[in-house]
Amino acid sequence: MKKLSDIGMIGLGVMGENLALNMANKGFYVSVYNRTVRGVEEGVVERFVQGKGKDKNIRGFNELKRFVQNIERPRKIMMMIKAGKPVDMQIKELLPFLEAGDVVIDGGNSHFEDTQRRMAFLEEKGIYFIGTGISGGENGALKGASIMPGGSKKAWPLVKDIFRKIAAKCEDGTPCCDWIGEGGAGHFVKMVHNGIEYGDMQIIAEAYWVMKKLLGLDYPEMHQIFKAWNQGELKSYLIQITADIMTKKDNDGQPLLEKILDVAGQKGTGRWTVINALNMGSPLTLIADAVFARNLSAKKEERVRAGQKLPFQENPFIDDKNTFVNDLEKALYAAKLISYAQGFDLIKTADEEFNWNLKYGKIAHLWEGGCIIRSIFLKKIESAFEQQPVLSNLLLDDFFASQIKEVEEPWKRVVATTVLHGIPIPSIASALSYFYEFRSADLPANLIQAQRDYFGAHTYERKDAQRNQYFHTRWMENKQVGTPISQQVKH
Repeated sequence: MKKLSDIGMIGLGVMGENLALNMANKGFYVSVYNRTVRGVEEGVVERFVQGKGKDKNIRGFNELKRFVQNIERPRKIMMMIKAGKPVDMQIKELLPFLEAGDVVIDGGNSHFEDTQRRMAFLEEKGIYFIGTGISGGENGALKGASIMPGGSKKAWPLVKDIFRKIAAKCEDGTPCCDWIGEGGAGHFVKMVHNGIEYGDMQIIAEAYWVMKKLLGLDYPEMHQIFKAWNQGELKSYLIQITADIMTKKDNDGQPLLEKILDVAGQKGTGRWTVINALNMGSPLTLIADAVFARNLSAKKEERVRAGQKLPFQENPFIDDKNTFVNDLEKALYAAKLISYAQGFDLIKTADEEFNWNLKYGKIAHLWEGGCIIRSIFLKKIESAFEQQPVLSNLLLDDFFASQIKEVEEPWKRVVATTVLHGIPIPSIASALSYFYEFRSADLPANLIQAQRDYFGAHTYERKDAQRNQYFHTRWMENKQVGTPISQQVKH
């Protein structure tokens, strides 16, 4: 056995264990260590090394100093622990045993600003830091995930071989792993990935709800529909598992989905995505509605009371169900187009703010295998950005523009019909409103600017003047139509 390990893994939860096994299966020697806020959790390391890690290139340690000493220089130490203070605490405990040139890797779902702060802190001490997004769940961690590293650029050559060998592979055989950019770029891209994941899950759930509540379809029928959708433009991991879910039965033979409480959990990355979109002025409406839908789902008892106090008179669906299912497929596809357009708009906005020099086509490529949002759809996004690297919005690409035009009519029919029948589809409907706004050369924002100037002297721009020239009107000084008192002001 090799004297020193190639890499160290801190954190033996499911993801940490499976990543360590993945590394060992690819021929790397791995040292493992586990801790909790209460100190070393007894037995965890031993159970792993003597269980799943037995007869593999894995060494277990209960002492942090010995763990670090048994890793080959420059040391590469990966943490798969809870985001937030635990990461800072672990870095603090590691520091006395590290040397200049060592690499610390955070593979959890940390906030990108924390990653930027930690990188600056460690680089001052000569230590490199990588914040990497990892998508694919426990199965991806074991068999190949989408890996999105960012941080200290000089660290990339030191971990590149390991990361790319344990990553999932795209259909063309290339690894779903490449350097994203400096600072918090890797964790930012993973955050947006998770936001898109929230959106995808929500619009699929809305389609399921329309089929169940409006069309009255049973689970075998819905299984066949999702299975068929997975052969076309909607082909994706999430559509595939949704088809599988429709077939699962509880012990009493009833559909398991009927027994699951309609309260959706969340770990915060979707909320972070929306907060950052608000801070950066990027319109992320579909994903925002997906997050809010989860929030509203949590108010179960209140919703039950509201349903009793504010009942809706349901109208029977009298149109052709097969035709409407086809419309629903197109509406779901349209919403998916909007979700990715908004997600990449946010990535582009952050890229411009932080000067990360991101490659958007490359990001789409990394998501084509291993990750939760992998789909046939991503190849088209990769192609769009390869043809136009500075494409401002995916909807302006010729292919995506033609696609959205083709599905507009069925999309409208689905939204209109669900509104009339009282079926909530907040994200699919929100996506349609965004599309209408995005393609509108004129919007009622001129009235908002007039209102702001009226009550707060916030100024406005004029259509008959150059951009970035600002005006203020003293609205109450002269009420005679056509003779406002205006003046140019510096903004």
